[in-house]
Amino acid sequence: MSQYQIFVTPSALREIKQLPGHVRQRARRAIGDLQDNPRPPSSTALDLSESLPHRGLECEVRRLRLEKWRIVYTVTEAVKVVDVLAVRRRPPYDYGDLQQLLGEAE
Repeated sequence: MSQYQIFVTPSALREIKQLPGHVRQRARRAIGDLQDNPRPPSSTALDLSESLPHRGLECEVRRLRLEKWRIVYTVTEAVKVVDVLAVRRRPPYDYGDLQQLLGEAE
C-alpha cells in the first residue's frame, strides 16, 4: 500500500495543541495513522450536496471520531495527500465552515 503525505493546516495545528493531554496524544497518533490508511473503519465520509474541488482536484471530505472530538480532513487520491483541516469538539461543531477550512488549506 502506498503512503499518503499528510499536511496539517496552521489552524488545525493550533487546535491540536489546545486539546487535553490524553486526547492530544490520541489525535496525533490517529493523524499519523492516516498516512497508511486514510479511510480507517472509524472514519466517515461527510455527505456534501456538491463536490468540493481542493487544490484543483477532486477530494473526499472525511471525519474521524475520537471520543467527543472530530478530526476533519480531506483525501486527494490523485496526488496521495491527506489534509487535516480541523480538530473540533462535537457538539457544538456542525461542519458549517468546511468551505472556509478548504480555503485555508489551499
